[in-house]
Amino acid sequence: MPIHPTAIVDPHAEIAEDVEIQPFTIIGPHVRIGAGTIIGPHCCISGETTLGKNNRVYSNAQIGVPSQDLKDTSGERGKTVIGDNNIFRETVTISASTHYASDSEEKTTRIGSNCLFMACTHVAHDCHVGDGVIMANQSVLAGHVTVEPGVIIGGLVGIHQFCRIGQRAFIGGFTRAVQDVLPYMIIEGNPAKCYGPNTIGLKRAGMSLETIKAIKLSYRLLYRSGLNRTQAVARIVQEVSDLPERAVLLEFISRSERGLI
Repeated sequence: MPIHPTAIVDPHAEIAEDVEIQPFTIIGPHVRIGAGTIIGPHCCISGETTLGKNNRVYSNAQIGVPSQDLKDTSGERGKTVIGDNNIFRETVTISASTHYASDSEEKTTRIGSNCLFMACTHVAHDCHVGDGVIMANQSVLAGHVTVEPGVIIGGLVGIHQFCRIGQRAFIGGFTRAVQDVLPYMIIEGNPAKCYGPNTIGLKRAGMSLETIKAIKLSYRLLYRSGLNRTQAVARIVQEVSDLPERAVLLEFISRSERGLI
């Protein structure tokens, strides 16, 4: 097991045989690291943290560290679960889940597979990040944010607590998002606005022209028709082809608690 002699790895940590741990990195006692993973220098992985296979962690990253939530005073270890084939660039920070006296269910900060977290990005406590997400430099998620699969978040973006970012959405750089982001859409600005479907991203994802046309019609009914949300949803049900993507949009709208950008 290629562990540099200056690294501090707790003997109770579960480390696959081929994991590489570079100089001056600290691995806590409740950490599990899957095969093929490389941990760069000066990193800290702590808490009850599981990393899957073939992850790449660059220098000074902090994963599974205690949350920055001042209400989290229990002293209990937070939980972080990370999938496979992710890239965490320099000084990325991933906070562990919180524990409050009033908690009635187990909490976890959860990250899927095949994600890219560029330098200085931050995922706060209790966030759920899906597969294939890209976060550009210095973008940040506040606590309890859900990011669905295939989302791209531009540089210096801030996402407010408890927001949901729908699948295949694109958030432009410097955006301040304080409400939910509808799947498949482009969001940008401060205050943030919806500028229509993420057409290029949808094409790259292999969506058919029929599906993209249905998403565009849904956008026009929601944002350009002058209808209120209830009326627009009724028109979508009537006029948009009954495709899986339509169902995704309608379900997302029905579950939104913060309102839609």
